[in-house]
Amino acid sequence: MQQEALQRETEELLHVQGRPRPVHGWGVPQLLWYLVFLQPIITELHLRRRNVQFLFIRFSAWQYEGTDKLWAGLVTTLCEGIRRHYGALPFSVYSVLGNKPSTATTGCCEREWHCRRRVCLALLALLAALCLGVGLLYLSLGGHGSGVHGGPSGSVLKVFGGAATTLSGSGLLMAVYSVGKHVFVSQRKKIERLVSREKFGSQLGFMCEVKKEVELLTDFLCFLEIYQRRRLRVVLEVTGLDTCYPERVVGVLNAINTLLSDSHAPFIFILVVDPSILAACLESAGNMKGTADNGYLFLNRTVTLPFSVPIMGRRTKLQFLHDAVRSRDDLLFRELTHKLRWPGDGDQGGDEGAQLLAVETQPAGSERAQGRIDAEAARRIQEALLCLHDERDCLYEYVPDNVVSMRRIVNTVPITVRLLQQQQQQAGRAGPTPRQAVAWVVLANQWPCRLSWVLQCLEDRQQAGGAPDGRARLWDVFCDNSRELHTMTKALQNVLDLDGDPELFERFLGADFPFTVAEAQSLLRCTVNLDHSIRRRMGLIRAVSALKPPSPPKSPARDAPHAAPGAGNAAGASPGHGAGHTSGAHPRDRTHGGKPRPMS
Repeated sequence: MQQEALQRETEELLHVQGRPRPVHGWGVPQLLWYLVFLQPIITELHLRRRNVQFLFIRFSAWQYEGTDKLWAGLVTTLCEGIRRHYGALPFSVYSVLGNKPSTATTGCCEREWHCRRRVCLALLALLAALCLGVGLLYLSLGGHGSGVHGGPSGSVLKVFGGAATTLSGSGLLMAVYSVGKHVFVSQRKKIERLVSREKFGSQLGFMCEVKKEVELLTDFLCFLEIYQRRRLRVVLEVTGLDTCYPERVVGVLNAINTLLSDSHAPFIFILVVDPSILAACLESAGNMKGTADNGYLFLNRTVTLPFSVPIMGRRTKLQFLHDAVRSRDDLLFRELTHKLRWPGDGDQGGDEGAQLLAVETQPAGSERAQGRIDAEAARRIQEALLCLHDERDCLYEYVPDNVVSMRRIVNTVPITVRLLQQQQQQAGRAGPTPRQAVAWVVLANQWPCRLSWVLQCLEDRQQAGGAPDGRARLWDVFCDNSRELHTMTKALQNVLDLDGDPELFERFLGADFPFTVAEAQSLLRCTVNLDHSIRRRMGLIRAVSALKPPSPPKSPARDAPHAAPGAGNAAGASPGHGAGHTSGAHPRDRTHGGKPRPMS
């Protein structure tokens, strides 16, 4: 947008004589002169101007989440941003003495500024009255000082002089006081006071007062457009809206519609949101029933230019991954700082912190061994991260087109590699390579539900006594238990939404990275980016579904011959432990005393 504005400005200066006027520095006195004594006219020349200036204002909805009137925070941020950009004095002068721009009539000259005769005459009248009053007071006081007894004429001069001075001076002081009041009391404070009044906030005139403040701001921007000889557009970047409550989201959208209700409003709103979350908020809001039953239709009526970020290309993704990897220079920085010595090593008079940092707590041999371990870890981490953004490797294809996910993966790789290195040192044998470690991190980040299901199936099979084959592939284990996972889609719907593309999951485990059961069990001990609560939830659902319903009770006629030996026990049993429960006990579940062991 800035490049477009610069290009338009260059093209406009080739056809127009007048250059844009500055509004900062030495241009402020000229701006104040125009604000007081001249009235702008919207002419055809102004409407044909194509050069534009963008004023960007950022609004984070999360910062105002704690307030009941989130939309009021949007309006106050808008007013405060414009006031900060152009200064408090010009806007205060316009609030007191400014005049709304008028439209040029047909057949009128193309003059953009007309003299405000009423203001000039009123100011001249006040100055003349002030000079006259001061003169009369001087004559009355001068005659009295020279010994001349004024009598009635001296009293009359004094009265008229005092009245003229008081009236003219009070008029000028009131104007200065009004300007000073608007300088110290901004629009933001006015709106905050209106919001703080609970009784006034519930009345119909509350939004009308806010609308007046917005119209005043719009007229001021229109005045500046004619003064600067360029179009002005205020761009509000609204972020964090999809992290707020549904009622807050509705309030912000209503405030946007209120600001855009004027067809000539110089506002552009950029909503950086997730449409699915925003649509769900609109549908769940209690005050939008009947209006936004379909959140997507409501957004289509509000947003005039929907723009979805396209899929990231290969070159762009590699560049983002490279930038994320370059930010992980903590190990290299640690090696460089480890070689440096503290400046106050031999200074006993230094501060306590320097003396503590200078203490060597490990022997020289242990320090050298730890240095070799750190160097090997840094080499492994660099090798793993290189595989992540290597164009010749296929691993980057499975990384999502999301900068946050990229940084999450890059931040997890060093921890996983260090834990894997420590595990291999304790076991004394080689294990998964750094490439397999970073691929495992990507797998846990992209398909946490499907990976947790495979691991839970392996755990249940091991607990049942059947140890899985270590050379079996994870993809084969998933295929063997995929039907059971399909029956749990309703109970695991929220967890399944975390997974990425299923086709990519099949290609990942089936072709590019065929992890075996032994490699998965080795990497599972080093996994830090997989939520284990997903596995526990799956295990609980699987255990509940494995329970068989109790067998129906048998008829008394068929059980009569067998019920006689246990009649005494049945008669003494409680109501909750009837014959059906006793007959369900397995013979091997009996203890040494012959009593049946209760089943869980």
